This record gives sequence, C-alpha cells and structure tokens, in this order.
Amino acid sequence: MKSTFNQVLAVVKDCYKPSLKSALWILKMMISISLGVVLLQHFGIIEQISEVTSPLFKLVGLPGEAALVYITAALVNIYSAIAVISTFSFDARAITMLAISSLIAHNLIVETAVQRKTGSSAWAMLSVRLGLSVISLVIMNLVLPSSSGVLVQSGIVEKPALIDALHKWLTSSIFLSFKIVGLVFALNLLQQILKKLGIIEILSKLLRPLLSVLGLPNRTSFLWIVANTLGLAYGAAVMISEVEKKNIEKEEADLLNYHVAVSHSNLEDLFLFAAIGASVFWMLVLRVGLAALIVWVVRLTLYRNHKFATI
Repeated sequence: MKSTFNQVLAVVKDCYKPSLKSALWILKMMISISLGVVLLQHFGIIEQISEVTSPLFKLVGLPGEAALVYITAALVNIYSAIAVISTFSFDARAITMLAISSLIAHNLIVETAVQRKTGSSAWAMLSVRLGLSVISLVIMNLVLPSSSGVLVQSGIVEKPALIDALHKWLTSSIFLSFKIVGLVFALNLLQQILKKLGIIEILSKLLRPLLSVLGLPNRTSFLWIVANTLGLAYGAAVMISEVEKKNIEKEEADLLNYHVAVSHSNLEDLFLFAAIGASVFWMLVLRVGLAALIVWVVRLTLYRNHKFATI
C-alpha cells in the first residue's frame, strides 16, 4: 500500500513542475493578448477592419456582415463569433459556412504561438488555418444550396463602457487562470497514469486504423484525443511536456499540429454552433477531411523519407 502511494506521489511530483511551467507560459500570453483584443473591440478597430474585408465575403455567397464574424473569430474565439452572429440575421447556409471557417481559423494569435512552442512553424500554422478557412468557404458555397430560412434574428447590442469591459476581462482572466492550471496538470497526470498502466498503448492500437487514414503517427493517439475533446491549447500544453521530455518526436508533433490546427475541439464547439443552426455533418466532415489532406501533403513532401516510430 505504501509502495503504491509512493509511486502515485512520484508521478504527481513529475507532473507538477512541467505542468505549471506550460500553464504559466500559456496564461502569460493569453491574458496579455486578450486585453489587447478587448481594447481593439472597444475602440471599434475590429469593426473597421471588417468593413474593408466585407466585399470579399460576398464573392463566396455571404453577406458583408459575415466579415465581422470572421475577423472576430480569428482574433478572439468562437464564443465571440457566436455572439456577433446573434446580432445579425443569417440563414442556415450562412451560419454553417461561418461556423466551419470560424472553427478552422479562430483565436489565431494565441493558438499559433502555442503551436510554435511545440516546434511547428508559426507562419505555416497561420497560413494553413487562414488558407483552409477560405477554401472551406469556397467549397461550401459550391456545395450548399441557397437558403432563406433565417435562424438567428438581429438584435441591438450596446457597447459596454470601457471600465465594464475591463472588469469582465479581469474576471474571466482569473477564472481562466485556475481552469488552465488545473486542466493542464490533470491532463499531464492522466497521461502519465495511463502510460504506466499501459492504456496509452491500448489506445494507440485501437486508434491505429483511424490515425493511419488521417496520416498521423501512432504515438500521437492520446494527444489527438485531448485536442479533439478539450481543444488545441490544452492539447498543446501536454504536447509541450511530451516534446521536452522527448517522448514524442518533433516531426510527430508537427504532423499532429497540422491536423489539430484545422480540426480540434469537436465536442463543445460543434454543439455551440449546432445550437444556433449550423450543420454538425458539414462542420465535422469537411474539417476532418481538410485536416487529413493537409497532413498527407506535409507527410509526403516534408517527411517523405522520415521513418515514424511505432509503439
């Protein structure tokens, strides 16, 4: 009994420092960037940018207001994008298209920096997410028939005072800090326990056929699960520790980054957009398909001579 307790204590100690290091690095970046975005929103700079880009969205069958949704998602997150969608009248077609593009290209500053920390090129990640988000709009414009059923009604949203906006930012940042530290530590601890129990190996074997189709190495199985359930930032936080410990090759982490850059958080985020009328089928199928495509392109070009390790 004492031996088991000591083993558990040793695992906790091993996870504590790297988890705290990763969480603090992510928080320092997230909090500073989110403050900057709050100020950009308050002073109307994001709205001005969207006015310039709105003609481009009309080329893919979307109203000019869609530009504001896209820019908001790219700079902030999907929650903000959904809030913007709720202020306009979009039909099911437009909501689905905006949902897919927002799920591919959202929170770009933070998530690109996180992926860079795990060894991937920031420019490559940014280019892939922006490029495939635009391609997704082109594809859906060709695939989805025109629709006129309005599912989201426009409303009047008053801009809060700066002091109120800052208060809301501070409150959410404090909550976010506890959430990230707790989740990153829990995920690192869970991974170490699963690894010692041999469950990681079992998961890898079960997921091997799927990962093979997606072009991903077997050792990315647990990180793939984390990214698809909890999101890119949390998955990358665990990946940072794995890369630093050399438990996963940089090439493996890079391939996974290409995949999760396009398709991640396929539970909560999908349901949030589905709740306002977006198609779950298209949100999931198109993103996973594009993610698999980009991974195979990278694997057959950059890593065509690389031999990936198997468990």
